[in-house]
Amino acid sequence: LSLPQFVQLMDNFVGEDISLPTVKRLTAFIKGEYKQTKEEKMKQLEKVHHMSHVAQRKQLLETLFEKWDANAYGFLDLEEVVAVLSRFKGGMGKVALLKAKKQLCSQYPQLSRVGKLSPNAFQTFLELITSEFTGNEDETIDDLVRFLTTRVEKSHTESLQSSSRRKWLQDIQQAAETSGTSMEPVYKAVFKALSQDMEAHGGNKRISAYIALLEENQLSPEEGQVLLRYVACTADDAPHVLNQVLHRDMKGVSFAVTDQGKPIYVPRVQFHGNIHFWNSDRPVEEREGSFLVLPLHDARWRVFGILGLDTLQDQCEKSIFLTHEISFYEGVCHAFSKAYHHICMRENVLQVAVTALDWLYPRTPSIHSVTTYLVAPRKDKNYALCKMITTDNTGQKEIHSSPVVLLREENLLSDYLFKCTDSSEVTLTSVHGEYHIAVPLHDLSRQTLGIFDISIGQNKKLPPEEQKDLQKMLKMAQAACSEILQRSLEETEPTHVLEAGRVANVRHAGILFHWFMLQELRECI
Repeated sequence: LSLPQFVQLMDNFVGEDISLPTVKRLTAFIKGEYKQTKEEKMKQLEKVHHMSHVAQRKQLLETLFEKWDANAYGFLDLEEVVAVLSRFKGGMGKVALLKAKKQLCSQYPQLSRVGKLSPNAFQTFLELITSEFTGNEDETIDDLVRFLTTRVEKSHTESLQSSSRRKWLQDIQQAAETSGTSMEPVYKAVFKALSQDMEAHGGNKRISAYIALLEENQLSPEEGQVLLRYVACTADDAPHVLNQVLHRDMKGVSFAVTDQGKPIYVPRVQFHGNIHFWNSDRPVEEREGSFLVLPLHDARWRVFGILGLDTLQDQCEKSIFLTHEISFYEGVCHAFSKAYHHICMRENVLQVAVTALDWLYPRTPSIHSVTTYLVAPRKDKNYALCKMITTDNTGQKEIHSSPVVLLREENLLSDYLFKCTDSSEVTLTSVHGEYHIAVPLHDLSRQTLGIFDISIGQNKKLPPEEQKDLQKMLKMAQAACSEILQRSLEETEPTHVLEAGRVANVRHAGILFHWFMLQELRECI
C-alpha cells in the first residue's frame, strides 16, 4: 500500500462518526500488532532500490535520446544508430548488435518497415545490446551511454533551439490533456508551435498551415473511396481552406503523401504544375513560394491525415524550408498525433461511462446523481479534475463539451474526489448531509484515469440488490476501459485510418461494455 492508499483504507474503515480516542486506540493497536519480518523488510528495500535504479536508467537514456534528437522530431533513424554502435569497443560488439537488432525488430514489428526508433524502442535496443555482453550490465550500459554521448555534439545555440522546440511540443500535449474532448485547443497549440518556431528559428517567414484528416467518401465514391477534409488552418486562410474537401481526382500531392507515408517538399510551387490552390482569386504572379506536406501517423505508423505548410504569403523571393525546420515539423506531426489519439481515447472512455450509466439507472432508483470526472495533469506536476458528464436522478445526462475544471486548492468540499484520485481506491464521505461514493477508473498502471462520483442522498448505503448492480456496472466499465487502453498499444498492419473510424470507435467503446457484461453472464451460467 502507498501512503494515500493506507490513509484511505483507514478512513474507510473507521468511518466519519468515530471519536478521537477510538482513532488513537486503533493507531496504537496497529503499531503494536503490525510486524514486519527481516526477510520482508529486505524484500521491500530491494524493491525500492530496483524501482529507483530503473527510474534513473530511464532518465539517463531519455536524456541521451534528446541529445541525439536535435530537432525534436521524436524519433531516431535506426540505421544511423546502428552505424554508430557498430564502432562501440572498436567494433567488438557487432555480433551482439546484430542479435539485439533482430530481437528489437521482433518486439517492434513496424521497425523493419519505417526504421524509426521511439524513445522506448531506443531504450529497449540499448538494453538488448547490453544483455549480449558478459560482465556487469550497469557498467556496460554506462559505457554505451558515454560512447553515444561523445558521438553527437551540439553548440549552445543548437541546445537552446532544441530546448525551445521541446517546450512547444509539450504545449501541444498539454492542450490535449486539459481540453476535455475538444480538438480546438490542440489545433491552436499546433499552429502556435509552428509560428513560434518560424519566428525564432525560421527567419521569420510568413507561413500558412493546415491540417486535413482522411474520411470515407460516402457522398461521391466515384471520386475516390477516401477524401481529405481540412479541419483546421491558420486564421488568414480560414475563409478559403477550412472545411474544404480534397478528392483524389483533384490537383495536389497530398494523396501521394498519404499513400507513401512520406513528406513531399515542393521548393518552387510555380514550376510544379500539380498544386491545388484553394484561393482561386490569388493572381498567378502571387502563386510563388515553397510547399510542404507531411503525413500524420498514428502509433502504429498508419496514415490518418496530413499537415501542410506553404510560404505563398511571404514576400521574400527565396522563402524555402530548411532541413532542420522540416525535421521539427515532423516532430509537430508526431506531437499532434499523440494529442489527437489521447482525445480519441478519452472520448471512448466517456462513451463507456455513458453506456454504463444507461445500464445502471433503471436498476438503482436510490442513486440521486452521478458525476463523471477525468483526471488532467497540470504544468506544476499536480492535476485537475474535469467534470465531463452530469447525470440526474432520472438518468438524464448533460455532457460538458467545455468541462468544468476542479482544482484541489479551490474546492475543499470536493477533497474526497482528490483523495480518491491519490489513492486510486473507493472513497466514502458525506457532504452537506448527502452521502457520496467516489469510485476510480484505472489506467493500465492502476493510476486514476477518471472518477464516478455517486450520490446516494441521506442513505449511508444502497439496498443490497442495487449495491450488487452498481458493483457489476463498475467492474464492466473498468474492463471496457482497460480494453480500450490495451488496444491503443497493440501493433497492427499498416493501412489508412479514416476520421470516420474515430466515430465508429466511439460507438464500439459503448458496445464493449455490453460485451463484457455478456461474458460475465456466460460465466455465471
